[in-house]
This record gives sequence, structure tokens and C-alpha cells, in this order.
Amino acid sequence: MLDWTDRHCRYLLRLISRHALLYTEMVTTGAILKGSRQRWLRFDPAEHPVALQLGGSDPAALAECARIGADFGYDEINLNVGCPSNRVQSGRFGACLMAEPELVADCVATMQEAVPVPVTVKTRIGIDARDSYAALAGFIQTVRDAGCRTFIIHARKAYLQGLSPKENRTVPPLKYDYAYRIKQQYPGLGIVVNGGITSLDAAALQLEHVDGVMLGRTAYHDPWVLAGVDARFFNDRHPVPTRAEVVQQMLPYISRELQAGSQLKHITRHMLGLFQGMPGARHWRRHLSEHAIRSNAGTEVVRAALQLQNSYSQAPTSATGYDQHHV
Repeated sequence: MLDWTDRHCRYLLRLISRHALLYTEMVTTGAILKGSRQRWLRFDPAEHPVALQLGGSDPAALAECARIGADFGYDEINLNVGCPSNRVQSGRFGACLMAEPELVADCVATMQEAVPVPVTVKTRIGIDARDSYAALAGFIQTVRDAGCRTFIIHARKAYLQGLSPKENRTVPPLKYDYAYRIKQQYPGLGIVVNGGITSLDAAALQLEHVDGVMLGRTAYHDPWVLAGVDARFFNDRHPVPTRAEVVQQMLPYISRELQAGSQLKHITRHMLGLFQGMPGARHWRRHLSEHAIRSNAGTEVVRAALQLQNSYSQAPTSATGYDQHHV
């Protein structure tokens, strides 16, 4: 997700799930070819498996960026054909490319020739008036014929005009059946569904119809939802660390990053939801939000926030099991 799933976020999520495939935020070809590759592409080896999501529409530029990403060690290269924001439309990438399936196919074919890792596509079910199942199936077939074998389908159409990116995540109705029908029509393809999935129970229901599920904002705002992923979907019943243990495991990483020039606020912003629904969650969020912004803020801020949260978790609870006032 643009501006959200950076390397700090992914490191945190990997401490919670060993197996979930993690995706970078969408990185444009221009950012890689004209900007700092280290800034946009470096990641910790602990993040594997991790996919690089690219935004662009020039086949040669995408192929070069895919090659660079593969050289950095990414396990998959994903082409974003689903983002509806004006910011990406002006650059001719994202969801607006659904109107040009032949161009997307050309991009995918050229990218695949450049890298040894899978090239996948993330898309919507349609855009504006091009929202019929037939239009989606035609898009999938064209890109499939270019060699793509995995599609991540956000089960909403995108309105390129008239709705904000936020509204495009909620206003268009979810049509999971479009993704199900694609899987039935093209059983050899890997079909991953995305959009409106807020729990592992909901994910399990989706997996009765498709091959995979992508969680976005649910996993960002409540990262602990991933704590049950390994046992439930990967048959790996390793001991799951507690939330507090995850915070403790983040501290050495934070120290390294601060020494390398990172600012604490850029790391802790991804940790705000770690205690979502737990006693003391509000105090954890407030302490990080108020103190991590200091230019000299260090790990002591995180330690203090954890101690504060713990103090509320030890407080007398209500009959419901926790003090609702402090969540």
C-alpha cells in the first residue's frame, strides 16, 4: 500500500507471521531509475518472502526495474494495475491501465523476460463503465496469454473520476463472485482475492473459492490479525510470541535503524495498532505518537510506551475481561 508497507512495517509484520507473503508499497519506475535505489528497494533479509510492487506503464522501464528488484533479492515482482488515485493516473499507471490490456500484457511479457522470479499482476474487477465480467475476463485472458500466472483481484471496480482513493475502497460494491468465476474459467491460474476481508475466518471462507487472500488495511491497523496465519494456513504451529515480545524483538532493529540515520517516528507509526483491542492500547498509541516525533527520540520511548501499556493491562478489569475505557 502506497506510503504504508515500507521496510519498517514489513519487518514488524514478519515478526508476527513467518510465512505470509509481504508486499512493498507501490514503487514507481521513475523513483527507481531516477532516485535512490537503496531508499526504495533495500530490505532486511528477515522479510522474506517479500514481493516488490511496481507502478509504471513503459515496458522497457518496468523490465529494467524488475531486473533491479530481482538483483536486490525480491521473491516476486508485482505490477500494480489496481490503484485508482489521481496521483497514479497522472503518471499513467495503476487502475487506469485496465483500459489498455494489450499494454499491460506487453509490460508483463517484457518484465518476465528480464527476471527469473514470478511476475504477477494486481488489478481491480473493472474501471468506470468497463465493469462487466466479460471485460474482466478479457483483460485476464490477454495478460494471461502474455505469461502471467497469478492475479491479485481487488473485488471492487474503481471509479477513476468522482471518487477519492478512500471512497474507492468502500463505495463500489464488493463482487467476490467475479474473482470466483475467473478461477472457474481459468483453473490453471493462481487467483488471490483482496478487498473488505477483515478476519482470518473471512479469509478461510474466501479460500474455498480461490487460491489466496491479500489483507491490506486490516493487517496494517491490526497487525496481530497475522498471529494466527502460520498455524491456520501454513500448518506451522510454532510458538507465537506475545505482543510485548514482538515489541522487545523490534528494539534491536530500531537501534540499528536509528544508528543508520532513520527517525523513530518513521518506524513506530507502523506499531501503533499492535495492541488494538487490548487494555492500554490507547495509552500505547498516545505515548508513541507524542514522543516518537522528537528528533532525538530513541528506544526509551518504545520501552516507556510498553511499560505504560502493561500497567493498564494489569489493572482491574471489567466483567467483559478488560477495561473498555482504556482501549
